[in-house]
Amino acid sequence: MRFISSNNGLVLIGQRTCYFCIMLRFRSRTPRWVIVFLDLLINVFALFFAYVIRFDLDSQSELIKEEWLLLKDYLWIFIIVKLIVFYLFKIHKGLVRYTSTHDLNRIFIAVSSCTLIFAGIGLIRYNFIDAFYLIPTSVLIVEFLASFAFTVGSRFIIKLIYLESQKNKDEIENVIVYGAGISGLITKRTIENDTKSSLQIIGFIDDNPKLWGTRMEGKNIYSPKNLIALHKKKNIDTIIIAIQNPKPERRKALLDECITLNIKVQKVPDPKSWINGEFTSKQFVKAKIEDLLGREEIKLNIAKIEANLKGKKILITGAAGSIGSGLVKQIANFEPALLILFDQAESSLYDLQWEIKDETPNVKFEIVIGDVTHRKRVENLIRSFSPEVVFHAAAYKHVPLMELNPSEAVKTNILGSKILIDICDEFKVKKFVFISTDKAVNPTNVMGATKRVAEIYAQEKNLNSDTQFITTRFGNVLGSNGSVIPLFQRQIENGGPITITDNRITRFFMSIPEACQLVLEASVMGNGGEIYVFDMGDSVKIIDLAKKMISLSGMTIDKDIQIKVTGLRPGEKLFEELLANEENTVPTHHKKILIAKTEVKKMKESKINALIDLIDAQKNDELVALIKSIVPEYLSQNSSFEKLDKHG
Repeated sequence: MRFISSNNGLVLIGQRTCYFCIMLRFRSRTPRWVIVFLDLLINVFALFFAYVIRFDLDSQSELIKEEWLLLKDYLWIFIIVKLIVFYLFKIHKGLVRYTSTHDLNRIFIAVSSCTLIFAGIGLIRYNFIDAFYLIPTSVLIVEFLASFAFTVGSRFIIKLIYLESQKNKDEIENVIVYGAGISGLITKRTIENDTKSSLQIIGFIDDNPKLWGTRMEGKNIYSPKNLIALHKKKNIDTIIIAIQNPKPERRKALLDECITLNIKVQKVPDPKSWINGEFTSKQFVKAKIEDLLGREEIKLNIAKIEANLKGKKILITGAAGSIGSGLVKQIANFEPALLILFDQAESSLYDLQWEIKDETPNVKFEIVIGDVTHRKRVENLIRSFSPEVVFHAAAYKHVPLMELNPSEAVKTNILGSKILIDICDEFKVKKFVFISTDKAVNPTNVMGATKRVAEIYAQEKNLNSDTQFITTRFGNVLGSNGSVIPLFQRQIENGGPITITDNRITRFFMSIPEACQLVLEASVMGNGGEIYVFDMGDSVKIIDLAKKMISLSGMTIDKDIQIKVTGLRPGEKLFEELLANEENTVPTHHKKILIAKTEVKKMKESKINALIDLIDAQKNDELVALIKSIVPEYLSQNSSFEKLDKHG
């Protein structure tokens, strides 16, 4: 076997010479006259094929000879008509390797036109020449069917050979598509039409028992229960989730099984990103860790939320943060009269405004840069815009950082909240929704304790105010700024290791959309003074979360990425709580939202003022000691402030 040079590159000489010559020719543009000649040859063959069908091979030789004598003098008419009609309809113009349904339509019309012309010429010959048809009617019908089938078939054979020649066969990746519906079919075709893709469709899995054992475009449809056996038999590398909104529990079960089997999981992109109803294989996205929550879709009281927000002026503090921006995007869908976005993060606000313009271009909004701790700025903000509903999401939230900087935690989380609460009360804002945290429950750190002080102040203010002060309390938000998920993602991208503080540590998790939806629902049902607690599902071990994120990234634990235990950080709990020891809950009409029944604590104004006075003094021990006197259940853990509990 050897190579020689040609104008098109190297040609392999030997056993597979013809195949590689064909492949080379397909990669260049074939001259049009070659296509015309091949089409004509195929159609002449179709004519003789029709005669064979009409007068089968067992017919008498005299009959075949007689038919040939009737045809041979008029065969040139057949050829000329085909050439002219095919040229007029330009069926030779399309690139054969990219044959589409548009080309098929054009071929069908061209072949049909030829058949009608032959029928017309046949009538002329019969009536005015020798009383014989040009082509017998039965032959004409078979010739029409054969010409169309052979012409189309030849194009698809060439197209398939071309696509196969272009595919990368170095590293074939066996793929199962989850979902045997329209989206699954589009996924299959997208992969098969991508000549540079190394993906190979093995089949489909689907939850519908009626489809099990059937085939779609030549590929078997299996039950998800057969995934383990299928993986052993076919060595599945990847599963692509084609269903846009699978049931959360089914999606979670599938992902858990794929992680166990070390199968990569990808998803078809959101249809909003498709172009003209199509997408490319490069747009497949990795499954997200949120998909492992497996919770039911939250059902909202849309009518009440819309009545509460539509046509209203709404202020969101911390609007550029994870929860704040999530609230902005969801509230924008309820047609508020005006959205006021208040934050000190200039760059993040800049990005947010473009997202709003892209996603909800008709909503009216104002960007206000400022700090909730600047009383005059906040007062001018409320006076100028007169908001009817305020969502207070501005806060410092990082536990270890606040443990090192307690004065800043008090300044933003307590003083900032107090200023906003007081001014909303003064200007009789209808509703104030405070975004709190599960770390305010039996706090073990400065951050949680400052949020608890703000909770107490809001509840107490509600007793004698025209404003309805409502508190919402939930745990960690997946994907929020500075949370563990983005940290793990960065560590995986950098090759590891993933760092966790303790093998035993657990957390409650909720996605940003889930949290924001429940905040909106609670804001509608609240009358003031309530602390709403969200059902966060089961707590998750952080080490399990890390392992699953490694698997979802297509990597192997301890082989590609290591997990390193670093020890608990200052103020960090092993286990979070949503309720304090003395609290119990009352159910609401929404099964995921409970009301924490707790006694409204009286807090002396002097203690708050003393706390605020200590901010500038930078006397951390005195500051934390005073917080502990306001929140007696605050007991520090793994912190330098533990000494204040022992002696105080």
